[in-house]
Amino acid sequence: MNYDKNFCLSSYIAFRYIWRDDMDFAEGLHHRLITPVPEAERIPVASASDIDREIQRQFDQLYAQYPNIGILLSGGMDSAILSAYLKPGSHAYTFTAQGTTVFNADEERAASYCRKFGLKHHFVDISFDDYKALTPLVMKTKCAPVHSIEPQIYKAARMAQEDGVDLMIVGESSDLIFGGMDQLLSRDWTFDDFVRRYTFLDPQLVLTQPVDMSALYERYRLPDNRIDFLRFMDEVFSIESSSSYLNAFQTAGLPYYDPYARLIMRDELDLQRVRNGEPKYLIRNLYAMKFPERAIPDKIPMPRPVDMIFRDWAGPTRPEFRRDIPMQQLTGNQKWQLWCAEQFLGTL
Repeated sequence: MNYDKNFCLSSYIAFRYIWRDDMDFAEGLHHRLITPVPEAERIPVASASDIDREIQRQFDQLYAQYPNIGILLSGGMDSAILSAYLKPGSHAYTFTAQGTTVFNADEERAASYCRKFGLKHHFVDISFDDYKALTPLVMKTKCAPVHSIEPQIYKAARMAQEDGVDLMIVGESSDLIFGGMDQLLSRDWTFDDFVRRYTFLDPQLVLTQPVDMSALYERYRLPDNRIDFLRFMDEVFSIESSSSYLNAFQTAGLPYYDPYARLIMRDELDLQRVRNGEPKYLIRNLYAMKFPERAIPDKIPMPRPVDMIFRDWAGPTRPEFRRDIPMQQLTGNQKWQLWCAEQFLGTL
């Protein structure tokens, strides 16, 4: 095992995780990454009916083992569809935050799904106090700074445990598997443009000792300055995103399950349909089957109240960070990364 604080810090700033398995912040701290379901073990689906059938089969098997299944329920299609397979009386958890409207669409839609299927609806309020109290817990498990959704998921998981839930359902993998990342799928990227588009925050902009992260992108370089962005997303984004759920639930000690992660599109993704305004076209059709009374909702990433919480934050003060960071130009999520990284560095 190798130990390099500067490499790990730059990797977290650029990708929100440490992309090298053999690299850690310090001795005794080994970061945790998820291993995606192998492609050979996934179930091919070619229609909304196929997805419906295979998800139902999974739920039948799950209920044979877990009598009290809950769900993280947002206002989007993915978790809404999964809520249709739960038994009436099951617990559903939706994030909210006082003082912001970022969760309003989630709250209204999720409440309607719970009324339709007879679910017990719980709101999980997220505040800066929660971030300060819960972030150290999920960082300790991960041995690294974390994604901003991880304290939220951890809080929901602990609430679910108090309600007697013994398995939590999430719909995190649907975007990646069924073509929901419409912005990243919007065109055939040049190598340089994709690097600029995908990098969450440039380490050179914020760190005093940044480390070049181009080696990860170089794995996916194609001739004529192109990049295999589809394979990059399958192999890089999937690990970064799913590892956040893995870590939060493991910290809470609550099992979780993503039915979409066991599926794969039988036919090649139709990029033209995605680029013409129909991302996740198979999932959209399934949503229409389950909710014929509702219009298909726009894509809603899991909200986080970071814009509100870090709006006036002055920035990090540790020596690992530059003194001239243009804080006013950063998004709430980018400020979260700096805040979280500073908290983690204080534990080393």
